[in-house]
Amino acid sequence: MPHTKSAWKRLRQSEKRRRRNRRWIKQIKLAKKELLGAIQTGDSQKAMAGLQLTTKKLDKAAARGVIHRNKAARVKSRLSKKMNALSKPTSEK
Repeated sequence: MPHTKSAWKRLRQSEKRRRRNRRWIKQIKLAKKELLGAIQTGDSQKAMAGLQLTTKKLDKAAARGVIHRNKAARVKSRLSKKMNALSKPTSEK
């Protein structure tokens, strides 16, 4: 445990930031899960809306420093690939 006043403050700040970051990550995971569920069922309308929402959440999290911008780009790319595979006819897969 911290001994000095400044160390106590740093502890409080880092705990607050950790809670905030975990909330953002939880929202991203939930949005990804809903999107992947829509892709599994083949619901293209719901999947498109889910992709837009997930992309928005990833961009905001990257802008705030919760996740790295390259990770946000990588996740968006992978989700977009899955969306594109959904829109293609099944014979071309």
